[in-house]
Amino acid sequence: MPKFLIIQTAYLGDVVLATSVVEKLHEYFPDAQIDFLLRKGNERLLSNNPYINKLWIWDKKKGKYKNLLQMAVNIRNTKYTHVINLHRFITSGFITFFSGAGSKRGFDKNPFSFCYTKKVKHIISPPYTVKPVLEIERYQALIDDITDKKAALPKMYPSVSDYEKIKQYQAGKYICIAPSSVWYTKRYPVEKWVSLINVLPPDHTIYILGGPDDGHIASDIISRSENKNVVSLCGKLEFLQSAGLMQSAEMNYANDSGPLHFASATNAPMTGVFCSTERGYGFGPLSDNSRIVEVAERLYCKPCGIHGHQKCPEGHFRCAWEIKDEQLLWWISKKI
Repeated sequence: MPKFLIIQTAYLGDVVLATSVVEKLHEYFPDAQIDFLLRKGNERLLSNNPYINKLWIWDKKKGKYKNLLQMAVNIRNTKYTHVINLHRFITSGFITFFSGAGSKRGFDKNPFSFCYTKKVKHIISPPYTVKPVLEIERYQALIDDITDKKAALPKMYPSVSDYEKIKQYQAGKYICIAPSSVWYTKRYPVEKWVSLINVLPPDHTIYILGGPDDGHIASDIISRSENKNVVSLCGKLEFLQSAGLMQSAEMNYANDSGPLHFASATNAPMTGVFCSTERGYGFGPLSDNSRIVEVAERLYCKPCGIHGHQKCPEGHFRCAWEIKDEQLLWWISKKI
């Protein structure tokens, strides 16, 4: 019986998208053991996944390399038949190399790709490609010889208690906004969020989602807004609870960041606001009722990097400032 280990030690959204591999492997190997290695702090994303047997949690902040070595030894002793490395950097490559698995799979950009039994070219579509290669399609290419060529959708599994927790916020119509991001140039500016909130339907509650560290952004938005139906839930909900709340929203808004992928993993409506990044990278929303919104003009400087920057390299941040409220209201006109 196969024993699979999936490795993805990057950010929230990357882990959520990696669940597409879990879904596909379970479809083809329903009795197989599927384990997952991720960085500490992201484990709550997968805590209720029925198809994952074990989570390996790597603490990158405390004893990073000591923990890495110990984990590599433990993984080797587990005797996986397949290690599927979705991460492209040296640490995950080392674990894959040292695993002893008969089947080692990953992308050609990893420094340890020389040891892979299946190595796949990591393809990113050119900017403004109408139908770019999606990240889940890149992942699927690593296992298409043992499953099929069609990528599964990512999936998150809020529990019964998660849904009970969010019931108190679902009495009427509501919209969720996740305004933060690790990268400054991925963040739609506070002033622009305020402008949008002021023209959203007045009979909807607006929930601002995020972690405890995002509370100051929520407070800034609320203090500037004319809309009195804006509520901060930053730091009050776990990942799966946020995903469950988004699932029943009239619309969700997020930057090119983790919460956008929460919507994909629960088929929640989503408007992805793409500032410095671009749809060609393959990280757009996947839910049925979703759209990417970005500046209408093809700027000479966009995209300026796959992850973004801590400030606009050109100093003008036109990719964010020139997005119009009307673009973000597409779903309202669609309903009329």
